[in-house]
Amino acid sequence: MAAPCYLGWDFSTQQLKVIAVDEELRVVYEDNVHFDKDLPEFKTQGGVYIHSDRLTVTSPVLMWVKALDLTLEKMKSSGFDFSQVRALSGAGQQHGSVYWKKGSIQALKNASPELPLHESLKACFSVSNSPIWMDSSTASQCSTLEKAVGGAQDLANITGSRAYERFTGNQIAKIYSQTPEIYLQTERISLVSSFAASLFLGAYAPIDYSDGSGMNLLHIWEKMWSASCLDACAPGLGEKLGCPVPSHSVLGPISPYYSQRYGFSPDCKIVAFTGDNPASLAGMRLQEGDIAISLGTSDTLFLWIQEPSPALEGHILCNPVDSETYMALLCFKNGSLMREKIRDDCASGSWDEFSKALSSTVAGNNGNLGFYFDVMEITPEAVGIHRFNRDNQKVSAFPKEVEIRALIEGQFMAKRIHAEKLGYKVSKYEKKL
Repeated sequence: MAAPCYLGWDFSTQQLKVIAVDEELRVVYEDNVHFDKDLPEFKTQGGVYIHSDRLTVTSPVLMWVKALDLTLEKMKSSGFDFSQVRALSGAGQQHGSVYWKKGSIQALKNASPELPLHESLKACFSVSNSPIWMDSSTASQCSTLEKAVGGAQDLANITGSRAYERFTGNQIAKIYSQTPEIYLQTERISLVSSFAASLFLGAYAPIDYSDGSGMNLLHIWEKMWSASCLDACAPGLGEKLGCPVPSHSVLGPISPYYSQRYGFSPDCKIVAFTGDNPASLAGMRLQEGDIAISLGTSDTLFLWIQEPSPALEGHILCNPVDSETYMALLCFKNGSLMREKIRDDCASGSWDEFSKALSSTVAGNNGNLGFYFDVMEITPEAVGIHRFNRDNQKVSAFPKEVEIRALIEGQFMAKRIHAEKLGYKVSKYEKKL
């Protein structure tokens, strides 16, 4: 008899991933569906459509549903024993939103096990292409929202962030202002995470506190929708969002559809899905005082904090692990591409040479410091390369070894400074031998 296991799903930008772990957290199964490659009929590039204005970016909702169908069929063909799944949960790309048409709850609840799920749900969405995190078409809606609550800092004090174009409240406001008839046809608005949970629950899953914090709508201190923010975006919005819940909430048993079609146990529990960034904090088992940095095309920093200080830069989200605390998120656009540029200029394109040069200089770089922004930075809003010597005089160049250390120390110093502005406190640990 197969051992009990637990499923984790990740509805990301470019693919749908699944992993199964046993009670010892050992991986017993994993697979993925790549949207561009495995579902070519949707004709996405990188899982998205970039519209002609170069600002609007969407993804087809049915592609996500069809990807789930395809993944489950692959699991079934492999002989995966669905009956041993005790519970499942997952994550979705943050800031994407899904719009359920009036009456869709019945199709979701009564989906025929004789059909793949996308066949039952193909007429359920009032917006067929969902706005996602890459969208930057809502500048006017952001301005309106900030003005409605007293300004950018006031909005950050309520929701944890100033208005951002990708955030869901502003995306909803755009849909309401441009196509009010579509908004009126919509009975429920989900995030990608709660949409994914809804597919398994066979009912509209609530939005969790953590992912809900990335909407410019949730009052992060009171854990409920802000009336002033809702009113600034669209009428009757609270009813379409439902009540938010803690990120670790057990939502209920799996839909009978999955028991009948795939053999899941009717007792399999659905735990609230959350956003991909909160899921990273939970998955890395961060605790108070911990900080994690993801070094990528953009560098992302996230951390657990007790007493946040919302600012105009960065984001404060509700903590997915502990609803009484918070997580902070900072994104730096000049990440690995900037490091690669300096590597190419100063170390002949070799990371080994780069590392040797870094090791040849002392910590603190003898007072030489640099800030490197090849493109307009998010935090802070700045561009260009700015070098300062030990006397705080601006200089035009450094020796190669000094340049490399100035880059690395400058990037990490900026991360610490901006994290402290959001409420992060650096702990002093004694090393015991």
